[in-house]
Amino acid sequence: METDDCIIVGAGPAGLTAAIYLARYHLSIRLFDCGTSRASWIPTSHNHAGFPDGINGNELLERMREQAAKYGALREPKRVTDLRRDGDCFIVCCDEEEFRARTVLLATGVVNNRPDGIEEQLHDEALSRGLIRYCPVCDGYEVTDKRVAVIGTGDHGTAEAQFIRTYTQDLTLASPGGDHDLSDQCSDALDEAGIARVAGPCGGFAIENGQIAFDTAEGRMAFDSVYPALGSKVRSGLAVACGAKVSEDDCILVDDHLETSVPGLFAAGDVVLGLDQISHAMGQAGVAATTIRNHLAEKAPLRR
Repeated sequence: METDDCIIVGAGPAGLTAAIYLARYHLSIRLFDCGTSRASWIPTSHNHAGFPDGINGNELLERMREQAAKYGALREPKRVTDLRRDGDCFIVCCDEEEFRARTVLLATGVVNNRPDGIEEQLHDEALSRGLIRYCPVCDGYEVTDKRVAVIGTGDHGTAEAQFIRTYTQDLTLASPGGDHDLSDQCSDALDEAGIARVAGPCGGFAIENGQIAFDTAEGRMAFDSVYPALGSKVRSGLAVACGAKVSEDDCILVDDHLETSVPGLFAAGDVVLGLDQISHAMGQAGVAATTIRNHLAEKAPLRR
């Protein structure tokens, strides 16, 4: 079985940045892309440096794929199903297929939890039109002075609503199901910020008159944009299967050079810290890729 210098799992901004770096280090790499990068959801990113007029998420990914391919990165459109250590190397499984690598970089990201009861087609259309948004750090500027709802409750919903309050005063925190679960501290913070609250359940989602509308305990309401603050699922299962340590919220634990507790296994991007920022994921990938290169050079000289 051929042994690659590095296998990268995940082809979002972190994985593709690592692929570009590693390929330009003249290393043999293989990039697995199951096609579910959250960057593909972005209608237009306006805070990615170098694109003052914004760039579509899929367009950015395609540019990065072309750049990685230009330098010889091999991209496999497959889903990785298992990862294990085998001596000094790793075995990466895609169902019945097995691939071998000296190092592995996990850039598997996270998956946002969507509101219950919203159809996929409607969700995707609303997302493409900016009616549903998931990252106020990325696009809060775009909802400046608009009518906005945050679907959530508790500490997380309160924190997200307070963040978005810096962009608009027309803001409602809607409980996803039943009454809100708020501490006195959260209630006081929402009152002080002038953030309205409405009980759920939220349902009957539809696009109406250019807005996203849904039912609440107080009747049907419509907003210019909705931010689901329902948490996310961290895709750290492969790291756990390989014996790597994760945090209480399932993020992969790494050192300053993005190496996990398993030597030779690295991680970068939102699977390490769910900041939802392209620039952060790319920066981590550059550090991880360079460390991988140096890690391999310590074992055997890299020469042309």
